Amino acid sequence: MVARVLIVDDSSFFRRRVNEILEADRNIEVIGMAKNGLEAVELAEKLKPDVITMDIEMPVMDGITSVRHIMQKSPVPILMFSSLTTDGAQATLDALDAGAVDFLPKKFDDISSDRDEAKRLLCARVRLIAARGVHNSTIPTSNKKLSRPSFIEKKNSAPGKGDFEIIAIGTSTGGPVALQEVLVKLPQNFPLPIILIQHMPASFTPAFAQRLNGLCQIEVREAVDGEALTPGVALLAPGGKQMEINKRGVTSHIKITEPLPEQNYKPSVDIAFSSVASTYPGKALGIVLTGMGADGREGAKKMKHGGSSLWSQDEESCVVYGMPAAIADAGLSDHILPLSAIGDSLARSV
Repeated sequence: MVARVLIVDDSSFFRRRVNEILEADRNIEVIGMAKNGLEAVELAEKLKPDVITMDIEMPVMDGITSVRHIMQKSPVPILMFSSLTTDGAQATLDALDAGAVDFLPKKFDDISSDRDEAKRLLCARVRLIAARGVHNSTIPTSNKKLSRPSFIEKKNSAPGKGDFEIIAIGTSTGGPVALQEVLVKLPQNFPLPIILIQHMPASFTPAFAQRLNGLCQIEVREAVDGEALTPGVALLAPGGKQMEINKRGVTSHIKITEPLPEQNYKPSVDIAFSSVASTYPGKALGIVLTGMGADGREGAKKMKHGGSSLWSQDEESCVVYGMPAAIADAGLSDHILPLSAIGDSLARSV
């Protein structure tokens, strides 16, 4: 399959640069370019691309507004280019809420210090998003036909009550929207601590935690080194760091460390899940949501070996069925659930 791409950016230099990178991949074809959001809306409807790359700040119509219009008129997977600033983080999260599926730093040096590797990662992301296509979980709620969620899972029944003491959730591509959908369904008196591991730059996690906290009944905040785990509080791993759990007596605390050079994911679900496995053997629930790659599988194996439970998101509702597929294919999932069912199931299971 050749991925047909529409490039949207007000900078002619950046459009040419992205075009050159994508056209060098024989599995990608650039079918059009737009210099503002309004042109993007018109070309999206006319050209029917498989993927759109979208800038945020543009004249005539900005990228966020353009995403909203495109997802209403002619839904297509949209990859945002973002600046790694506080304002850039807020705008990118708005774009994801509007229906964009993923984002990459606009400065290619922030994707990878190796220019060739940055180009490969961009092309790989475009191909993967194109192959996945647009689906229900990326369309804003106002545009969806709502129906009663169905359980599509390993045991053909909703999860029952579990003897859990902690919930650990790991995710990547598509995760900001997925985490929001899960966490907003938890009641204010949710009785367990939650840790969240989302692949995300350091400049994004404070804004993301603040956004979730404003939407959810439970408290959500970015984790701080040394703080104790608290029932009904979800702690988000800081971007660019590693987060683990350790125990001091009967109390569990957050441990934040600098990543090692060889660690690809910062934060890493594997590292967090492994610490949960050793700190809460047989007493944890791990949940793996949409994401690229297999981060979380090795940590999930350790959790499973210790007697803990694991859920994974089903293929149909994932933006990218990579991380959950790694859990399911390894035979680690106790339940495979559609995204729409995970929050309610979690609230009932504890």
